Amino acid sequence: MSGTKLVLTTLVASLVLAGCASVGPNYQRPALDTPASLGNIATQNKLAAADYISWWKSFQDPTLNSLLDEAAANNQDLVLAAGRIEEARAVAVGTNSNRYPSVDANLSASRSRTSENAGKLGAGANPVSKDFQIGLTASYEVDFWGKLARADEAARARLLAQEANRGLVQSSLYANVAQTYFSLRAGDAQLALADSTLKTRQENLRLQQKRYTAGAVGELDLHVAESETAAAEISYAQAKQAVSNTESALAVLLGRSATAITQPVIARGNSIDGLYQQLTVPSDLPSDLLNRRPDILVAEQNLVAANADIGQAKSQYFPSVKLTTTAGYESRVFQDLLNPASLLWNLGASLAQPVFRAGAIGAVVAGAEARKTQALAQYVQAVQGAFHDVHDALNNTAANEQVNAASERRVVALKDSLRLADLRYKNGYSSFLEVLNAQRDLFQAQSSLIDTKRAHLSSIVSIYKAVGGGWTKPESLASK
Repeated sequence: MSGTKLVLTTLVASLVLAGCASVGPNYQRPALDTPASLGNIATQNKLAAADYISWWKSFQDPTLNSLLDEAAANNQDLVLAAGRIEEARAVAVGTNSNRYPSVDANLSASRSRTSENAGKLGAGANPVSKDFQIGLTASYEVDFWGKLARADEAARARLLAQEANRGLVQSSLYANVAQTYFSLRAGDAQLALADSTLKTRQENLRLQQKRYTAGAVGELDLHVAESETAAAEISYAQAKQAVSNTESALAVLLGRSATAITQPVIARGNSIDGLYQQLTVPSDLPSDLLNRRPDILVAEQNLVAANADIGQAKSQYFPSVKLTTTAGYESRVFQDLLNPASLLWNLGASLAQPVFRAGAIGAVVAGAEARKTQALAQYVQAVQGAFHDVHDALNNTAANEQVNAASERRVVALKDSLRLADLRYKNGYSSFLEVLNAQRDLFQAQSSLIDTKRAHLSSIVSIYKAVGGGWTKPESLASK
């Protein structure tokens, strides 16, 4: 039998011997008590079939779409998640390679001299010798107990967990960008309102100064006008500050440079009112939507890996069997190296059975089982957290809609109150303080209405985030 045929025969025989069942528990998804539906929204807003992959397009704002594309291309959290996927993939490939034979080619040459006074040489023997070798060495661990198969199962599960984790990062990123954009447009509206109010207060102060000079009003009215103007200046400065901070926060989410973060320039699209007019509520919320939620997938794949680790640990109780073989040529003369008479080969097998480890293997098994218990708890917590997130998002959406409707009615009523108060003041039936009170109440109501619209838009985004919207499962996870 030639050396090459001998190596191949040995490897094939080893692979045939490896078809044994794996020790340790096979994974089964935990049975949890979950509702069939995530709940319904009692809403006056438009209901629509949801696109959970690209939900932000329902707001019909090309600028928002562009910002989300920029974030997906440049955000460093996504870059970090992608790097972790590649690392996990490399580990999985390396772990899987252990299930196959390793074959090495060897070529060596040596020259040595033996002492003539050591009594090791025969009469007339040359003390200087040469040796040339060429051949193949193969080794293989027979996976009788599934140790290597369980290691491969765990590594693949951890790779899937990293792929799902990237989806979690992406889903959170899209939600954060959209909600920050809504905050920016609400901040722009607050700044415009503060600017308009400041101008009104400044005009009031100018008129009161004239009236005070003419003796038509007292010093109290003048000081009240001055106070209200100063308050409007404070509101304007705070609104401007909030817009600048929001722009910088959005620049970070978009993955822009340090210079662009310190001097942010963020494009604007629809106003907060325009965005609110496009608001739609997803009409279909079956509970199996949560099967696409990435953090649940991460938790389950970590549980799969922990379950496989138990099999790896238990396999250490059983013997390990390794096969080795070498085939090649050896000669002391290089020209005769490939001569059939220079052929050499050997076969080897070893079996190692742990006898006494002072409880070390049991400790490894106990540790693996404890980690599975932790992974199971984390999986249950992930499912509980998902339903909690959906509940709160639906509850907040319903509450924000009611608050918004009441806020709009309040603004309308306060506008009429201001009109009447101004009319009474001009006709001498009331003091200027009544007008200022009406202006102050209207400003606060209009500011609150802007924030309510922002909160309502954000709660809709929270619904999509709660069901894992904003990412597409890779094929490796599609059947999970």
